[in-house]
Amino acid sequence: MSEPTVHLLGPFHVPGFSARHVRVYVPPRRSPAKPPVLYLFDGQNLFHDEPSFAGGWHLHAVGARLAARGERVPVIVGIDHGGHERIDELSPFPTKSGPGRLELLLDWMRGGLGPHIEHHFGVSTDPADTGVGGSSMGGLAALYVHLRAPDRFGLAMSMSPSLQIGRGALFDWIESQPRPRVSRIYLDAGALEAGGGLLRAAERLAYKFVERGYDPHSLKFVAAKRGAHNEKHWRRRAPGAIRFLFGRKWRR
Repeated sequence: MSEPTVHLLGPFHVPGFSARHVRVYVPPRRSPAKPPVLYLFDGQNLFHDEPSFAGGWHLHAVGARLAARGERVPVIVGIDHGGHERIDELSPFPTKSGPGRLELLLDWMRGGLGPHIEHHFGVSTDPADTGVGGSSMGGLAALYVHLRAPDRFGLAMSMSPSLQIGRGALFDWIESQPRPRVSRIYLDAGALEAGGGLLRAAERLAYKFVERGYDPHSLKFVAAKRGAHNEKHWRRRAPGAIRFLFGRKWRR
């Protein structure tokens, strides 16, 4: 079997940021219905090893395996990060790297990239079919984007999110947001990250979601006992995250 194709698009002009490429994997189509779609940050790390400094997640191979089993697989859209701009562009809150410009990136995702992917790859625009995800800063950004724009992104894949950013500002911000009508969240963290501090913070966040009415159908929290903060461990957990979010179409 030949290796699944990953399309390299761009570079795209992103207002307020450097131009960047977008990488797209399209699974085999088994239904006339429009396929779901998952937008992921740090696109250099998602597929092949070469663009990543620590090895890729091989999501094109994951998607092909899941599709071969007859499972529901999204079109996977990897948005390359901007190098030295990465922390600032993926943060919704001020950091030492800058004021936090995730809102600008979100504007482009909604008004530029999204329509482009919908037009050229025929993906669904239903929020119950549309996810956003990432790891570390990308995991933080995914939670924010989902709750900030749930009419567009109804699913969130948050792996080892950088919850310390803005001195934990995400916790208070979430309290001020209504629960979206469509919302399904995958959240994880490893016990070896930040001396166990990240796992404790993620557990606290998961509990907050449960307090707001999330149940095992709308929230999956994974505490990885041997999980570390690197691509190897996110690569291992990514298939389970995709299966939880897209295994079946879901609405609240």
